[in-house]
Amino acid sequence: MISSGNLLASIPATLPDELVDDLFAGQSFRVERIVSRGHASPDEFWYDQDEAEWVMVVQGEARLQLEGQAGPVHLTAGMYINIPAHVRHRVSWTHPDMDTIWLAIFYRS
Repeated sequence: MISSGNLLASIPATLPDELVDDLFAGQSFRVERIVSRGHASPDEFWYDQDEAEWVMVVQGEARLQLEGQAGPVHLTAGMYINIPAHVRHRVSWTHPDMDTIWLAIFYRS
């Protein structure tokens, strides 16, 4: 099946929660668009996922905290990070005045 879209389109003017759109999936992966606008993980919350996650900032900027690392990883447009399964991480900051658009690929290795 052929599908198309625009990662930069269809973003609501008001974004009280992060926007997560499933773009497509296969047997061992899924692809999401995530839009953040000043959103961060709740205090003391850590993602601990069964899948690995390759994530890229398409637009905007963000900081990810990886458990055991001294400081956050600062990501700007075009930058990506590959996070292995069960590496605990959290979003510590996203730009409050612009949309941070993420392209995330979750996969089993």
